[in-house]
This record gives sequence, C-alpha cells and structure tokens, in this order.
Amino acid sequence: MSTITSEALAETTLLRFATAGSVDDGKSTLVGRLLHDSKSVLTDQLEAVERVSASRGQEAPDLALLTDGLRAEREQGITIDVAYRYFATPRRRFILADTPGHVQYTRNMVTGASTAELTVILVDARNGVVEQTRRHAAIAALLRVPHVVLAVNKMDLVDYEETVFARIAEEFTAYATELGVPEVTAIPISALVGDNVVEPSAHMDWYGGPTVLEHLETVPVSHDLAHCHARLPVQYVIRPQSAEHPDYRGYAGQIAAGTFRTGDEVTVLPSGRTTTITGIDLLGTPVEAAWTPQSVTLLLADDIDISRGDLLVPSKDAPAVTQDVEATVCHVADQPLTVGHRVLLKHGTRTVKAIVKDIPARLTLDDLSLHPHPGTLVANDIGRVKIRTAEPLPADSYADSRRTGSFILIDPNDGTTLTAGMAGESFAAPDPVKDASEDDGWDF
Repeated sequence: MSTITSEALAETTLLRFATAGSVDDGKSTLVGRLLHDSKSVLTDQLEAVERVSASRGQEAPDLALLTDGLRAEREQGITIDVAYRYFATPRRRFILADTPGHVQYTRNMVTGASTAELTVILVDARNGVVEQTRRHAAIAALLRVPHVVLAVNKMDLVDYEETVFARIAEEFTAYATELGVPEVTAIPISALVGDNVVEPSAHMDWYGGPTVLEHLETVPVSHDLAHCHARLPVQYVIRPQSAEHPDYRGYAGQIAAGTFRTGDEVTVLPSGRTTTITGIDLLGTPVEAAWTPQSVTLLLADDIDISRGDLLVPSKDAPAVTQDVEATVCHVADQPLTVGHRVLLKHGTRTVKAIVKDIPARLTLDDLSLHPHPGTLVANDIGRVKIRTAEPLPADSYADSRRTGSFILIDPNDGTTLTAGMAGESFAAPDPVKDASEDDGWDF
C-alpha cells in the first residue's frame, strides 16, 4: 500500500461521496476495485479476501468482500447496511458511503447520501435504467447532491458497445435533468475487470472522458460552505469563573456554514436580540475570522441570555423564525408516522416538542406522482409534511443550506429516530412533481 505523508494530506481537499444502484449492479465490486487499484487496501485485508474467494472456488479475489462487512451481506451477496470507507490519493481525501440497492433499504441511501457532495449511481449495461435507478436519481435530487456520476457497469458483458452506453446515458441524463440534478457525468466501466475505474480501458477507445477515480479527484467541490449564510448553533456556554478568567463568557459550537469575523453584528435566534462579536477563540488562540467546519468560541459585546440550542447568525442575513415547518421527509423508522403524531424535532443543537399537523402527499419516486393526503408514512416512504413546533424555530430552506435546513423527528418515548426532514421545497427544478388529482382534463 502506498504511503502519503501527513503534510501532503493536510493540503488535499476532502470529498464525501456515496454509491447507489440496483441489486447486483456491482456497487461493492466497484468500491472494492477502487480501493484495490488505488492501493488503498492493507495487505492483510487483501489476503483475507483472497482466502475467502479461494474457498468458494473463485479464481480471482471477490473485491466486493472488501466492503460487505456483515455476515448476512457476505452470505447473500448483497449490501444491507451503509458501509463507510476512508481512503486517500495524493490529490484528494475521500469518505465513501456504500449504500444498499434493495427498495426496502431506501432509507439507508438517504442516510449515506445526506452529507455527500457526489453520488455514483450504477447501472447494469444489460438492463439499462430501471425503477431503482430512477428512485436513486430522485433521492439524489431531493438531497441536493451537487454532482451525480452515472457508472454504466458490466460493459464487458455487452461487448463494450458504444451505442449501449450512449442510449443509457441519454435516458438517465434526461430524467436527472427533469429532477433538477445540476450535473451528470456518465462513465462506461467494468468494475470486475477494472475498465475505467482507476485505469483507462483498452477496450473502449471511443470513450475519451475521465476514469471514475480521475473524476473523483478533480470534480470541483464548488458548494463552498464558507461562502453560505453564516450559522453557529450554540452547543455550550463557557464560563470558567476562575481567577485567571473571572469574567469570561463564551459561546461554543461548530460553525455549520459561512464565516464569522470580529466586529460582525449578530442576532441570537429565536429571541431576536442583537449584539456584536468582540472576539473569536479557535483552539485557545484568538483569531480575527473563523469558518465552517471549525469549532470555535464566540465572545460577544453584551451579556445576553444565550443557551444551548440557540442560533447565532449575521443580523443582515437571518433566517425566518416560525412554528410552522413544511418539509419533504424520508421516514426511516419501522413504526409509521401519522397525522397527530407527537414528536421531538431536533434542528442543529435545538430540540423542541412538535406535532405532525398534516401529511399532504406521499411521493412515488418511480414516476414522480403524488398520492394526496395518505395520512400515514411507513418505512422508506418519502412525502411532504406540515409540522407545528411548540417553540419558534430558525430553519433555513434546505435548498439554501443542507446543514441548517435539515432536521430529524424523534419518538419522545424511546428516543428512536423516526424521520429525516428537509425544510422547504422538494426538487430543484421548477414544478417537476405533478399531482394527478389536479389534472381535470382541460388542456389550455
């Protein structure tokens, strides 16, 4: 395994990405090939894979075993849980989430892709775009993932035909564009053989684009959160009251987005009180500015009642405070979510009591139709909800900030996570979702 110095790693950027695709499309094999060919696999790991593969009578190592860590995954040859892998090349560091392909594990893809800056969606070249492909594209659009890679896998089984790849790429790109996905890059690959994963393929001279790894290393991480709306959820109030720091009062937390500078006028939400930043402490050292995702302590000019759960924002760029939240949600719990359900809503560091006032629609990802007023959402359902909170909440639109526009609903009885929510509108494209009940047959 090649070594990269800590100094070199410090200068590289970090890319979080997720993989998705239908069952048997080769996700785990792609991830295994990516790790193997980029020399990111330890010798003992590779030896273990070779032993298991040989015991099964396989001539070559089954690289999918590098990611399918659960016994049930290995026995069934499927991915069940989200597997996170960390690796690096001289050009970039990566956090990879390998997500399941089964329909009943849709919630797992939402979990894995929620923080991803890029999603790799695999398609079997023999089958083309199927229902689960459209479902994964829709989830990527809902989660506002900035970059989507379409990896048309198993090209070796269709004789590396350019026409097969072109047809699939055209169909998928048209669908993704309708959803509002800002960027789609299509790459023909064979994860099993290694074509266009790390090394260029010798069988597809008609393709002149990047390999999967080359694209991952060079795709711009353009959604720089340091230039978004500045937000600091307060995690802890620091008051040493010691002889050395008798009057020190600081407000600590991780900057969720944007940049804070000394001298900035800030507003405390939900109270609405304003003050000025007089100092910023970063790792015990005073600094003039700090940005996401740094953890800092802000010192303020006025002694205002501020506690854990409050949000510090620039006074000129404050989100609206409301007790009525409309959002798109993915229900992740086995117990259903119903109208009238009393829940806890956790947004940033703030947790408030809430009630589900309405479930206006459940989304059918296969054709993007809406089932109006279902009354209930069950596991893996995606729908629209209206929630009333007991206290005002300063929530951004998810379209403006994935960090401060997201929340989860929690069962107040046992602490189970029920639902992952995205405040505001659903898809980025204007009106892509049509409600069949609103079509009265007239065509103007």
